[in-house]
Amino acid sequence: MTDLSLPTPAPATKAMTVPLLDLKAQYQTLKAEVLPVIEAVCESQGFILGPYVRELEAKVAAYSGAAHGIGVSSGTDALLLALMALNIGPGDEVITSPYSFFATAGTVARLGARPVFVDIDPLTYNLSAPSVQQFIDESCDFEGGVLRNRRTGGRVRVLMPVHLYGQCADMSALMSIAQANNLKVIEDAAQAIGSEHQGARAGSFGDIGCFSFFPSKNLGAFGDAGLCTARDPELAAHLGILRVHGGAPKYYHSFIGGNFRIDELQAAILCVKLAHLDAWSEARARNAASYNAAFAARGLSSTVTTPYAVPGSRHIYNQYVIRVPFRDQLKQYLQDSGIGCEIYYPVPLHQQACFASLGYQTGDCPHAEAAALQTLALPAYPELMAEQQAYVVDTISRFYA
Repeated sequence: MTDLSLPTPAPATKAMTVPLLDLKAQYQTLKAEVLPVIEAVCESQGFILGPYVRELEAKVAAYSGAAHGIGVSSGTDALLLALMALNIGPGDEVITSPYSFFATAGTVARLGARPVFVDIDPLTYNLSAPSVQQFIDESCDFEGGVLRNRRTGGRVRVLMPVHLYGQCADMSALMSIAQANNLKVIEDAAQAIGSEHQGARAGSFGDIGCFSFFPSKNLGAFGDAGLCTARDPELAAHLGILRVHGGAPKYYHSFIGGNFRIDELQAAILCVKLAHLDAWSEARARNAASYNAAFAARGLSSTVTTPYAVPGSRHIYNQYVIRVPFRDQLKQYLQDSGIGCEIYYPVPLHQQACFASLGYQTGDCPHAEAAALQTLALPAYPELMAEQQAYVVDTISRFYA
């Protein structure tokens, strides 16, 4: 679906401003808890890999159902570190989604490996297990325990699903595919801390789970921060060594790593915020349910496609993303009416200019391409007030009237 001409009504009188995210509102509720831990770190003058880092690692691992946690400097560095720990490099290929934030594929390419883009499920926007299986069946040979891409000759070594918008990919199907083809699994769970698939949480399925604590996430730091989870103690230890330039003990290097340490200050703040995470995620889910009901009540169900939540899963709604006709005009109309909204993501990764050499063409991932033209994120943060949400729905209803 493409945006065609549409008679657009005049923008609404700005009855109120509704930001896409309001971190100031959240901070006011946390200020009394956060400032003392910041002061404690400052008083200690221990800023690198201190007790708050160890506390955060243990708590996030337990929260995610994983055995080990390794705090890192960002969600991007979590992905990069995970790939490095699995020794991914030139000649290797990683199957992943074309519909994600750039870091998902950028970290693969940064190591000289090749991202292999496979289309998404049109309902959840997550990596499609049938499409992964189709790629393997049609394009690969499995010889000597190695899956090899016939077209490129590359070794397909990793499957990297993305848990987009706060909902787990179909990990039962994807893990079965990975196990049958001797693939390591890295979960890009940047948007999905606490989300669940069949009773298990994001970050507990694969060899390594990668989380982001970017400020806009459900669990957001006061800057960049991230974390890796792992099941295997040896792999977790290796991640910890690579995090500090590959040195173990200090100044003795058997590996080449990087400076991927999480800041002690960020860890301290996140320890405070983690206690509130479930309440925030539940508030987002309530806001999502309210939107769903309001759009249905306005008779917009055939126009506004609301997010699909897999039955029996836990969707944490890092974003509340609708699918609509005339998306670009609606986006402008909402912004003119004082309502924050965003497109996640306007250009699928296989169509990015920097990946042109991979040879993908328009039409190779049609579901991802369609989603890029039709989806729009609305405000759904925990502190969103009922009257603000009603204003968003009223404005969208007016646009399509």
